[in-house]
Amino acid sequence: MSRMCELTGKAVLVGNNVSHANNKTKRRFLPNLCQVTLISDVLGQRYRLRVSAAGLRSVEHRGGLDAFLLKANENELSMRARLLRRQIIKKTAEAAVAA
Repeated sequence: MSRMCELTGKAVLVGNNVSHANNKTKRRFLPNLCQVTLISDVLGQRYRLRVSAAGLRSVEHRGGLDAFLLKANENELSMRARLLRRQIIKKTAEAAVAA
């Protein structure tokens, strides 16, 4: 499993530890990933995703998983999130036609 947020695409960064003597050694900056269960209102299901803490705040700020996925750039999403986004778009289109 890669260390990457499924919603925002935030991944591992590489940099240097710099000592007081200005010695530089390679290090990794890991994203703060959490296993969370998010609820899709449109689909009426719960989905377990590996999301960064910043990504989780973004989901809450935009008004839930459905609103976040509809507004998100598809290139940043994981394959599972892209599939979920397409299902939400399809379901909302069906509801718009029925209404």
